[in-house]
Amino acid sequence: MKSFLYKIIKVRELSILILMVAYFLFVGSINSQFTNSNTIVLLVNGSIILLVMAIGQSFVLLTANIDVSIGSIMGLSAAVCGTLLASGANLGVVVFSVICVGAVIGFVNGIGVSYLKIPAIIMTLGMLGVVRGLMLLYTKGMWIENIPNYYKKIARIEILSIPFPVWIGVFLVLIAYLFLTKTKFGRYFYAVGDNTDGAQLLGLPVNTVKVLAFILSGLSAAIAGLIFVMNIGFVSNQTGSGMELQVIAAAVLGGVALTGGMGSVIGAGLGAIFFTVINSSLVFMKIPAYWNSAISGLLLILIVVGDSRFQKYLKERSRQNQKNSLGENDREKQSKAIP
Repeated sequence: MKSFLYKIIKVRELSILILMVAYFLFVGSINSQFTNSNTIVLLVNGSIILLVMAIGQSFVLLTANIDVSIGSIMGLSAAVCGTLLASGANLGVVVFSVICVGAVIGFVNGIGVSYLKIPAIIMTLGMLGVVRGLMLLYTKGMWIENIPNYYKKIARIEILSIPFPVWIGVFLVLIAYLFLTKTKFGRYFYAVGDNTDGAQLLGLPVNTVKVLAFILSGLSAAIAGLIFVMNIGFVSNQTGSGMELQVIAAAVLGGVALTGGMGSVIGAGLGAIFFTVINSSLVFMKIPAYWNSAISGLLLILIVVGDSRFQKYLKERSRQNQKNSLGENDREKQSKAIP
């Protein structure tokens, strides 16, 4: 029984889920409204934009790179979505245009990192400034309003009492998970991040994998932009600003390693939800607003450090169990060898 429980807890995603449930119960003991079903649905729905972006960021992190332009891509995508909708463009044209914006910027990032050998942090930091500037030029610094009601109503559609944007997030997590774990090419992302030189020696398309990772990151930001306009109903000139740090934090909180080659999109999705829960819980605990950033940041650090210590303990225990198992096998062999 103990070994069974140990194997379950060792699953990274499950450990994050256990921590999140424990935190839920802790805040719920202070304010019971935090744990009712309506609040939970609202929290999950509120985390979808972060969740979708964390999926794309995970692909980049798995290859041992980082994309800090993802927030600005989301902002520009939302601006393009808003202006096209306000001008009366067809929904199909709007979605296609926004997707192209994210894919093209991601492709440029990928080419810069993979073929021009520009460090990912420098390439994407530069692109962050470029894209943010393009957004302000495109919108002339103005807020985009007059979004058609039919588009805003999409966010209020419910299937099995769950908002439509949540189903979009679930679908994307499922597709990304199946791609990474059930396809040969998907496993290349882990191989490239774990050992780039080794992957090249094995003949894996390392540069192609890196470019695709950045394209997927850009696509996730574009989809997040579409959902943002759907949920919020307008686009400010600061949309997406600072989101990149939240996305990276959410992915890392969900167990995706900054050093590459380890993690999953399911963990990243849970990390995004947990990150949203942490930020929202302070309101329910009636903590003054000016303390929010400091306390949420401290909680995030404590949770990540606690989880990493827990995972380290599990690994050490696993090694100890393996040593004990080998020792028992050796003793059995010796006992059999003695006449």
